[in-house]
Amino acid sequence: MLCDELVKKDLANSYNSILNQKIMKHRKTGRQFGRVRSQRKALIKTMLGSLIRYEKIETTEAKAKELKSEIDKLFTLSLRAKDTKNPEMEAFRKLEGKLPIEAIKKMKDELVPRVGERVSGFTRVVKLTPRKRDGARRAIIELVDKKSSEELVKG
Repeated sequence: MLCDELVKKDLANSYNSILNQKIMKHRKTGRQFGRVRSQRKALIKTMLGSLIRYEKIETTEAKAKELKSEIDKLFTLSLRAKDTKNPEMEAFRKLEGKLPIEAIKKMKDELVPRVGERVSGFTRVVKLTPRKRDGARRAIIELVDKKSSEELVKG
């Protein structure tokens, strides 16, 4: 009886140690931002739309770095779509779920022609001082080939 209890305890302990092991993070990229997947996806989509609309936004450093990788992928998709038979439809199809409609229009009409032959490095992240109330690292993310502020006010 005592032997059976010891065996059960030993099995329970080994099972618990397996559950408590840290899982390796192979091929897990991207930041979680303390949100579930759907919220993260919506956050990135709206921030990408704002970045394309205003061409410069202020946010936390982690979000800016994540946006930089996402917006560079979208610019690359748009530039590749430019070389197809029907570039407008191809660009729209590829960007449809990742950006708001207004952002897709601005991207294909204004931004893609403006970047021209640039291969990469469409955005820059400038670090700022930490936020006073919670100490969060802040950063500005902006498009490299952005219009000047006077042109944005006029147009």
